[in-house]
This record gives sequence, structure tokens and C-alpha cells, in this order.
Amino acid sequence: MVTLQLRQLSVPPGHRVIFHDVSWQEFEAILEELGAHRAARLAYSQGTLEIRMPLPKHEKAKVVIGDLVKILLDALEIDCEPFGSTTFKREDMAQGVEPDDSFYIQNYSLMVGKERIDLAVDPPPDLAIEVDVTSKTQLDAYKQLGVPELWRYDNGNLQIDIYQNGEYAKSDVSPTFPKLPILEIIPRFVEQSRVEGRSSALKAFKKWIQDNISF
Repeated sequence: MVTLQLRQLSVPPGHRVIFHDVSWQEFEAILEELGAHRAARLAYSQGTLEIRMPLPKHEKAKVVIGDLVKILLDALEIDCEPFGSTTFKREDMAQGVEPDDSFYIQNYSLMVGKERIDLAVDPPPDLAIEVDVTSKTQLDAYKQLGVPELWRYDNGNLQIDIYQNGEYAKSDVSPTFPKLPILEIIPRFVEQSRVEGRSSALKAFKKWIQDNISF
């Protein structure tokens, strides 16, 4: 019944819709109905389902932030397995979320070659990235799934949340990049990409790394 209604649902870019009292079986059916190749992002927490449709500027910022993270990891010779907007879900907790981007870093070796993720067995991603306002449904799902580090980028500002003792605590330092001014450089080069274009911003970021990081 829910999937039939979803076929007729139109969510304008930049908006989200919330459904209450959605069972886990319905959530799974909706994921199957919508398929993997879609713009919409889903979050599910204890019966609440949220469907959001990002704006083009959201998608562009998401891509650039992901590029910046990959460039940093490569420059620092830190191994990772990127998992993008994979659906991370766990039935026994009734939680599911689809980040804008995600990375296995500390646990990358456990995820090499993985095509399906089962959070009852596999760890959650070490770093998840969300662009635009992060809703209560999303935060609840991240918290319950125990994602260690969450970056939330909105209107030119970056917030780093660290999972500690069952809650998220705001931090000025990224555990993944503890010696780098992440809160300053990520927004700076995302904005540069908006003004000058992605290629120019990424070249400038690589130059910043050469000038500011000792190898």
C-alpha cells in the first residue's frame, strides 16, 4: 500500500516529506520500490520515514566535499573504502540512513571487496557526510547505528560531530584529520568551487596541501 502511494508522490528539490508508523517491512519494500539509482535520500528511525530530494547545489557540494576528503586521504597515504550514499540499516534497531557520502577509514580493511553491508556484523562507516540541514530522523539513525564521525555542511559552515557515550558531541577537531584545520579548509574550498568551478578549487586544494602539510 505504501509503495503504491510512493509512485504518485512528488517531492520538489530542496524539500522532504515524513511518514509516521512505517513498519520495517514497509521501509524495506519502499527501498526496493525506489531502487538504488535515484536522487532521493531516505532516513528511517523507529517507525519514522523521511524522504528528501536534494537541490542541485546540494549535490555539487556533496561531490566536492567527497573529492576533498579523498585528496586528503591520498596525500596522507591513509587507506579508505568509499561507500557513497549506501543505505546503512539495521533491522534489530529499526534504523536506516543514506549519507550524502561515507568512508571506511579505520575499518577499511574489513570492507575491501564488500558488495553488501550487514550492520549486524559489519561496522558502520567511520566518516559520514551530510549536506544541508540534518533532520532529527537522520541524527537519530546515525546515533543509534554508532557512526563515529559525522560532518554536517550547511550554508557554508561545517560542523563535526563525534559519537561519544551514545551521543554526538560537537568538536573543533576531526579524529580522522586531527592535525588539520578541517572546519576552515573544507568550507573555504567548497566555496571556491562554487565561484571558480570544481577543477580550479581542487587544484588549489592540492597546492594548499603541498604548502601546509609536511610529508
